[in-house]
Amino acid sequence: MTEVFLLLLVVLGAVFFIGHRKEKKRQRELHAAELQQVKKTAEEDVTAFGEEVAELDVITAGVDLDTGGAQDYKQALDSYDVAKETLEKVSEPTDIRHVTEALEDGRYAAKCVRARVEGKPLPVRRPPCFFNPQHGPSVEDIDWAPAGGQLRPVPVCAADAERVAVGADPLVRKVVTGDGHTRRAYWEAGPAYAEYNRGYFNSYAGSGLLPGVLMGAMMFGGMGGGWDGAYGGDMGDAGGDMGGDMGGGDGGGFFGGDGGDGGGLFDGFGDIF
Repeated sequence: MTEVFLLLLVVLGAVFFIGHRKEKKRQRELHAAELQQVKKTAEEDVTAFGEEVAELDVITAGVDLDTGGAQDYKQALDSYDVAKETLEKVSEPTDIRHVTEALEDGRYAAKCVRARVEGKPLPVRRPPCFFNPQHGPSVEDIDWAPAGGQLRPVPVCAADAERVAVGADPLVRKVVTGDGHTRRAYWEAGPAYAEYNRGYFNSYAGSGLLPGVLMGAMMFGGMGGGWDGAYGGDMGDAGGDMGGDMGGGDGGGFFGGDGGDGGGLFDGFGDIF
C-alpha cells in the first residue's frame, strides 16, 4: 500500500511539474507575442513622427531660424533618432516606454518649430492628445465619454476638440491586440500597452496638467480592461503592490460602470468619481 501511495505521489508530482513547465512556456510565448504587437504599434508611431520631421525640412527651407528655433529643430531630429535607435533595441516591455517618451518630446519640439516659422506664440507644454498621441500636444481639456459611459475630462488636440464639439467622432488611435488582427482603441488594449502609455503621459503625473482620474489610469498599467475596468480587473496587479494606501471600497470604472476590485490601489475612488 505504501509503495502504491508513493508511486501515486511521484505520478502527481510529474504531472504537476510538466503542467507547470507548459504553462510557463505558454506565458512566455504570450508575453513575447504581446511585446511584438506593442513594438509594432510603437514602430507605426515612429514612422508617423518621421514623416512629421521630414515636413519640417520643407517648412523651414529658406527660413533663417533663430537660436531657439534651431534648438527646437535639433531637438525634434534628436528625439526621432533616439526613438528609432531605442525601438531597434527593444527586448522587454519597459523599453517601449523610452520610445514613446522620445516621441512625446520630439512632437512638442516640432510644434515649436512650426509656431516659430508661422510667427505664432510657442505652444504650451501639455499632455499629448488623449484620443491619439500621434496628434501631438493637446491644447485643451474637454468632457468626453464613449457610448454608455460617464463624461470625463480628457486632454485633446484642436482638431479632435472641434470634431467632438460638432458631434463627430474623434480620430482614435487603434492598436493591434489579442489575435493579432483586431484593432482597438489603445486605452482598451490591456496591460500589455501599459509602458506604451507611460512613455506618453507619465511625465505629466503630478503636474496638474493631466486630469486626476486619467493620470491614475495612465500611471498604473494603462487603461487595461476597457473604460469600465480602468480601476479594476487588470489593474489588480498594480493594486496588489500598493494596496491599502488609499482607503476602502471598489474602484469603479474610468468612464463609469463597475471596475471590479482593483486590489486596493484605487479603492475609494468610486465615491469620488
